[in-house]
Amino acid sequence: MPRPQTIQIYLPAGDPRGMRVAEITTRIVRVIEVPRSQLAEFLKLPEAQQVGVYFLLGELSEAGLPRVYIGQSGSVGTRLVQHNQNKDFWNRALVVISLTNNLTQTHALFLEWFAIQQATQAGRYSLENGNAGARPHTPAPLEADCFEIFETAATLVATLGQPIFEPLTGASQQRDGKPQAPELFYCKGPQANGIGEYTSEGFVVHKGSTARIGNVASIQGTSQERFRQQLVTDGVLVQNGDSYVFTRDHLFASPSMAAIAVMGRSANGWLEWKTDLGQTLDAAKRQSVSLVIE
Repeated sequence: MPRPQTIQIYLPAGDPRGMRVAEITTRIVRVIEVPRSQLAEFLKLPEAQQVGVYFLLGELSEAGLPRVYIGQSGSVGTRLVQHNQNKDFWNRALVVISLTNNLTQTHALFLEWFAIQQATQAGRYSLENGNAGARPHTPAPLEADCFEIFETAATLVATLGQPIFEPLTGASQQRDGKPQAPELFYCKGPQANGIGEYTSEGFVVHKGSTARIGNVASIQGTSQERFRQQLVTDGVLVQNGDSYVFTRDHLFASPSMAAIAVMGRSANGWLEWKTDLGQTLDAAKRQSVSLVIE
């Protein structure tokens, strides 16, 4: 269950876009964000010689997803030097180490395997690893340690702007301290049946939703038509019969962009997306906020 936590982010050079060091103040896990251009500076730190797990992050994949490579090493600095020579796609690395320098190779192997499993399940990023590998043999006490380390690392990695392990949809919401199923909204039209969620990041249309193939005349030749075509190019929308189908959950910056993708026309998403009882997204989310402050 999510709980309040205090996270400290240290800027070694005072540059918020440079190297950053993140910690939860009561834990022994540290995550260091290393821009590729500052790899030499990272190598001077004692943490570069530790056992650790790392994430290489960079350009988008052909499917339009951010790419990540997950690895581990008994000396993370040495491994990053190797990747600097033979992997082109990445521009930043996130390195997970222990403040007490007590991670072993057994910890690292299990954490690497488990991180790949969780990232694959979340589906936010395109994994560059090629395969998930086999679950390494890990004694039960060490495995318990790994789960706690992973929980802390995942929180820190997301805080640094890379929610690798967080699914776009399906996260239970809290109400009066109890988990609640996410609230679904629907957008329907000719050859279109969209299902989605309004989240803290934007609006997510669910995998399996259908969208109209054609664009109405008023958006042909406009940025809205190009936007829909990009979804096809990226593999988010694939034709199936007389409709497009969403091949994966997809995050849109706004409810209106999500509605345009589904309907093939200009649309006010706050009015187009509705609950199964017909209440608009506007009434369910924006007007309810207005009532709170009245």
